[in-house]
Amino acid sequence: MDASSTDPSATDRSSAHSPATSAAPHPLAPYGWDEGWAAEFAGHEGRGLVPGRVVRVDRGQCDVVTGDGVVRADTAFVTPHDPLRVVCTGDWVAVDADGTPRYVRAYLPRRTAFVRSTSSKRSEGQILAANVDHVVVALSLAVELDLGRVERFLALAWESGAQPVVVLTKADLVSDPAALAYLVEDVERSAPGVPVLTVSALEGEGVDRLAGVLGRGTTALLGASGAGKSTLANVLVGADVMDVRATRDMDGKGRHTTTTRNLLPLPGGGVLIDTPGLRGVGLWDAGGGVGQVFSEIEELARGCRFQDCAHLHEPGCAVLAALDSGQLSARRLDSYRKLVRENQWIVAKSDARARAGLRQDWKRKKAEGRAAWRAKRGEWA
Repeated sequence: MDASSTDPSATDRSSAHSPATSAAPHPLAPYGWDEGWAAEFAGHEGRGLVPGRVVRVDRGQCDVVTGDGVVRADTAFVTPHDPLRVVCTGDWVAVDADGTPRYVRAYLPRRTAFVRSTSSKRSEGQILAANVDHVVVALSLAVELDLGRVERFLALAWESGAQPVVVLTKADLVSDPAALAYLVEDVERSAPGVPVLTVSALEGEGVDRLAGVLGRGTTALLGASGAGKSTLANVLVGADVMDVRATRDMDGKGRHTTTTRNLLPLPGGGVLIDTPGLRGVGLWDAGGGVGQVFSEIEELARGCRFQDCAHLHEPGCAVLAALDSGQLSARRLDSYRKLVRENQWIVAKSDARARAGLRQDWKRKKAEGRAAWRAKRGEWA
């Protein structure tokens, strides 16, 4: 006879572990809620607030998904003077449980943040998305690839703390497999340590592989207007949630069909943040990200004779030696120099100490240039 049929405690033990009596998943789990966020929110529970994730922000108002659905909330209580501390898409927040209007009372500390510099002259950064696990940089194969722009996106992605992924969209427009493989290799050389995938959203090719790479976390979708982000978002979400318009035949550019950042749940788990097409992608204190993108140059620089080598004309420069031998391309080095200078400039604009150091560095290089010019002039005499 089965022992469980005569042992009441066995029945109790089996029912205790039955799926029917196990704890139900948190209603915000599909949006990324986990034990870590629960611990961060614990201090707000006693105030009668409820947790939620910001899915859209619009002029002082935001849509927040909570356990009871999506609610509209005002951000007046969490709008500081610092533009990097305003509520943005992807934030986890503490919001009023009820009331009209409802207010966001606080947002939880961010795990990651994707930030770029603004086009203003006030040395400000703009936060595009928060708490992102993957940053997908979408590039259209309908136009010539801009590798410098790829490196710029990747520097910001690495600096954010997320894992970047490059997706070459509209792969169906490249009919020659050898040509497509060459394009992928070209991007891979500019994106060390970054997966480079090809996708045809219209034909569904490569979408499953991309979904597998992204997993169940939060993904931010970035790229220029016309890169096919909205089409890709619709395929990943499995519904026509984003408006799609044709690109211009003359240059392949789009028309900014996405005008706000939206957080969309994915059918296989995780969420997608679709962003507007970015005309400008300025660096914002992204020194670490630049170093990650140009890791081979950073590695070569360790062999330079001088620790502060600028890789311009210094003797014993390992980077210039690699350039002369063909190990390093001139385009890659030029892009590295450009992003390093830009990042130093934006940091100096907002940091007085860094600004003074940069000014001293300019004076030193200017003096070195004059000395070299005088020496050359003496040789000609």
